[in-house]
Amino acid sequence: MKSYLHLTLLFFFFTLLPQTIQAADTAPAANAAKNYDSVEERRLAATILQERANIRREREDISMRKKELKTLEEGVDKKLTEMDAKLAELRQLQKKIDSVLADKSAKEKKRIQDLANIYQKMSPDKAALAITGLDQRLAADLLASMKVKAAAKILDQTSKLKTTEISTTFTTLQLE
Repeated sequence: MKSYLHLTLLFFFFTLLPQTIQAADTAPAANAAKNYDSVEERRLAATILQERANIRREREDISMRKKELKTLEEGVDKKLTEMDAKLAELRQLQKKIDSVLADKSAKEKKRIQDLANIYQKMSPDKAALAITGLDQRLAADLLASMKVKAAAKILDQTSKLKTTEISTTFTTLQLE
């Protein structure tokens, strides 16, 4: 009996087992589809295969979306870099503009001061006549740059209306 068992096992190992392994390796899905004992098993196997296909499609979609997002992210990063460069450039331009305006303002103040010195050296009646023909803001700036006594003498020589206008402009300049 023992030898019969040995022969059966040897027969199985050398003939049936390699065929079974080879068939399982070459077509596992085909064997799975053909060896169902019930309709329920076949239905479950079809559902599993469908779900696997759905999962593969979802993974492919996710992979595509990841690629799209990466491309968009790179585009956004590029735009942000460009915007940072533009912002730095604008800041440099703003500094230049501020510098130019400061220089212009300093030169303008110097010229007004020089002009105020000239008007101070003039006789009050001639200075008053010259100031009445100027823009009110410029006249107020000139009088503000003068010594108080000289400005008072010049204003004394101007008309009451012009004195009032210049005084009003002078007080609004002080509030600004």
